[in-house]
Amino acid sequence: MKEFSSETLKTMQSAVSLQTEQSLKTDFYYQRELPENLKSLETIAWNYFWSWETGGADIFRELEPTLWEKCEQNPRLLLKKIKQLRLWQKSTDFDYVEKVKRFAEKLENYLSQQPISAGRASADNPIAYFCAEYGVHNSLPNYSGGLGILAGDHLKSASDLNIPLVAVGLLYRYGYFRQKIAHDGWQEERYLDVFDSELALKPVTGENGERILVSVHIRGREVFAQGWLAEIGRIKLYLLDTNLPQNSDVDRLITGHLYGGDTETRIVQEKVLGIGGVRFLRKLNYQPSVFHLNEGHSAFLTLELAREFLQTNESADFNEAINAVREQCVFTTHTPVEAGNDVFPIEKLSACFSSDFVESLKISPEEFFALGRTNPDDEKEGFGMTPLALRMTRSANGVSEKHGEVSRDLWLKMFPEGTENEDVPITHITNGVHAPTWIAPLLKTIYEKHIGARWTEILRDEPAWREAIERIPDAEIWNAHLVLKQILVAFIRNKTFSKETGTQHTINEREDTGKLFDANVLTIGFARRVAAYKRWNLLMTDLERLLKLVDDSERPVQFVFAGKAHPQDRVGKQLLQNLMSINHDSNWQNRAVFIEDYDQEVARYLVQGVDVWMNVPRRPLEASGTSGQKSAMNGGLNFSILDGWWIEGYNETNGFSIGELNVGDDQDAIDAEDAESLYQVLENEIVPAFYEKDENGLPANWIRRMKDALATLTPQFSSDRMVKDYLEKIYR
Repeated sequence: MKEFSSETLKTMQSAVSLQTEQSLKTDFYYQRELPENLKSLETIAWNYFWSWETGGADIFRELEPTLWEKCEQNPRLLLKKIKQLRLWQKSTDFDYVEKVKRFAEKLENYLSQQPISAGRASADNPIAYFCAEYGVHNSLPNYSGGLGILAGDHLKSASDLNIPLVAVGLLYRYGYFRQKIAHDGWQEERYLDVFDSELALKPVTGENGERILVSVHIRGREVFAQGWLAEIGRIKLYLLDTNLPQNSDVDRLITGHLYGGDTETRIVQEKVLGIGGVRFLRKLNYQPSVFHLNEGHSAFLTLELAREFLQTNESADFNEAINAVREQCVFTTHTPVEAGNDVFPIEKLSACFSSDFVESLKISPEEFFALGRTNPDDEKEGFGMTPLALRMTRSANGVSEKHGEVSRDLWLKMFPEGTENEDVPITHITNGVHAPTWIAPLLKTIYEKHIGARWTEILRDEPAWREAIERIPDAEIWNAHLVLKQILVAFIRNKTFSKETGTQHTINEREDTGKLFDANVLTIGFARRVAAYKRWNLLMTDLERLLKLVDDSERPVQFVFAGKAHPQDRVGKQLLQNLMSINHDSNWQNRAVFIEDYDQEVARYLVQGVDVWMNVPRRPLEASGTSGQKSAMNGGLNFSILDGWWIEGYNETNGFSIGELNVGDDQDAIDAEDAESLYQVLENEIVPAFYEKDENGLPANWIRRMKDALATLTPQFSSDRMVKDYLEKIYR
């Protein structure tokens, strides 16, 4: 893939110069002749079902393990690059050919089942799910973090549950930035052109093979978008892309970068997503029963639905249109602070919307702007996407019980004076994660042995699942965990090895990693965005106390870190740089590592291999959090602030808590209290429990906690449960 530095991408014009007509690819299709008995590899590679179903990734890894890693687990790129000799050699391997055949049959059987009818949703009238990013797999780099991963897991569970759902998003040519840590510990950014890879995306075409296009009026001109289809099991995900010769250079870059550009870029991106997305579904003859706005980025879709209604019902007014639109739309908010929601200056919004569109809604410009204000009469207030979504949908929910409460407080001002928190119409559906994606293959094998091949169905029955987990021998759980830790250690050594490390060693790179980390040492993972409220520096509050834990000769602790700072966040970058080079006189440099470029692949190794997953956000700013759920599904014990999902999950024996539930205005005092709690729990509870062994040499109490986490948290925080909750409580 081509790489462009952040300096190159500072302005749209410089980026435009890099995509001349001569170098512009128009699709991801390549011709490769495969041996007859391996041709189904091509079919398998086109559907992301391979990425979560047992044995799917193994089929491609076994072809050429080293090349598989170099291709970043992209099966289509692997099939393009692998040598013909290797393909023919594998075509004579009977066992391998049988594996491919069985998986192809499994995929065919999976896809052959008709979707269920779910309330008003059916194959002809599916649920339409809109989101700005999707984290389906790291080989489809169309996500930045938790929102995208959540959306990807939502689609996978909808597929497994056979729910009629279609999804819409944007395809970002340069995606989100890739992180590189320099020798001095400073974060650098680089961007990759996805069209230099081979993504499993097919252009959406009409009956005559022509590409289906939609147009959206933006900045005084028509901007065209094409669609790409990603198959997520039984779910179709359509990604819109403005990188077309019909568009001006500037408009081609509307879908250039995920969360990139200025305010105007965000507005026009969200117009393409919301308005263009509805128009695209109509071109494909979809008549959704429900439109699900996953976060406010797609809220403009409600205006397009209102325009459609008024066009069809010429005598109706905008209030009637609102009522009709609300019946069709539901909204999930993921942000616990007002500043985290998109709010656009009125003059910017006005420049991006034509007067014709506003007139088609049968309202004045001022009435249009009022739709996005918390106080419709405040002409100084900007246009917020969350207020728009709240006004135009029949249902709104937060992503944990606590977040629902926080959201009701946050948006209380939109409702009549005297309204109490509990009367604000914002409910909650707690986030979950897709168990088959995140549970380690080794644990899946154990589940298949002790629970059966249909263990994912048993998982949906909480009492049955708990009973099944209790039947698994302690030693088997512990030995599997030790193997996963060994895999993590090998991964860490591989990722931090560097031939050139500059003038000093830092925890992200070493010339000799042969003795780095120890699978027998208590291992704590901390991986998340580098943002102020995540409190990356809380662990460093008492450095002497921290290094004492790390340097302990009998019961040491080791830490693995990962996460990205926003490209414009110099404070976050400085924090990372300080972390990289802590105390060269201690064991810190041997018992702490930073894995750069945190993505789904890095996350899988971490959540499957650590003993403890640490999370220390400032209450109540963690809307939900899902990384800890992934770790719990692999037997990791959460060590977390009581916020987001952990308030609901923690039962005093399936993990550890930090601090109390209190919040207040004195942040320094709360930080000090939480830091003290963190150290005390580490020193007095976690370390002793991990290193305590029974007569069989097993940490019996620790394993009991692991099994409790597996039994209680896996079903409660699976995305299957989450999607069923949406189906029963929101979509219907």
